[in-house]
Amino acid sequence: MDEEGIPPTALREVSLLQMLSQSLYVVRLLCVEHVDSRKLVDGKPKPVLYLVFEYLDTDLKKFIDSHRKGQNPRPLPPTQIQSFLYQLCKGVAHCHSHGVLHRDLKPQNLLLDKDRGILKIADLGLGRAFTVPLKSYTHEIVTLWYRAPEVLLGSTHYSTGVDMWSVGCIFAEMVRRQALFPGDSEFQQLLHIFRLLGTPTEKQWPGVTSLRDWHVYPQWEPQNLARAVPSLGPEGIDLLSVMLPVLELLLNCAIF
Repeated sequence: MDEEGIPPTALREVSLLQMLSQSLYVVRLLCVEHVDSRKLVDGKPKPVLYLVFEYLDTDLKKFIDSHRKGQNPRPLPPTQIQSFLYQLCKGVAHCHSHGVLHRDLKPQNLLLDKDRGILKIADLGLGRAFTVPLKSYTHEIVTLWYRAPEVLLGSTHYSTGVDMWSVGCIFAEMVRRQALFPGDSEFQQLLHIFRLLGTPTEKQWPGVTSLRDWHVYPQWEPQNLARAVPSLGPEGIDLLSVMLPVLELLLNCAIF
């Protein structure tokens, strides 16, 4: 906490958690404690805010890594992927039904109880309540690998689709055991996306070339998603294509 009290970002996270953490699919906030720390500021104890959560023993990133590395690399069982994806979608639906965008979904923010096969959404520090019509939001959200193309291109008007894009990236990563779009810059990230899903045009995505961070990109045609996730069956590919729509579907999708 600073001289002016609790930072607005902390207040926002606490208020969102209090509203959302009654769901089975969102990490439960047990209590909020306001205490004076031993650290002194101007001779006075510095106030500290503690958020106390239920305990889960790992996160999805570490779980995926445990199946990719070590002496016994192995794919995640399809039934486990289905279960984790179902729980993730239920958690995201819960957030959206309460008017909240998470905006930072990634495997590190999905906590697991390995023994019981439970997945819960955590870290709502970037969460925002959204309204209709949409307000203008910051585009500096979501870890790069899970960031939707409209955000990467600098759009400040976006909705629930930014979370669903992240869910699609996480789904593919569970199947592949490695990130689908591992860019090391925003420009490189867009190249990864366009190389697989096709480079957008004004006809397919009106206004795309007017977005703040639009550049001239190589003109790629959409590829078959099955090439990126060869172990995924037809129904899984169909689901992933809705979460990461190819350009022919953009005009019919809410995310753009």
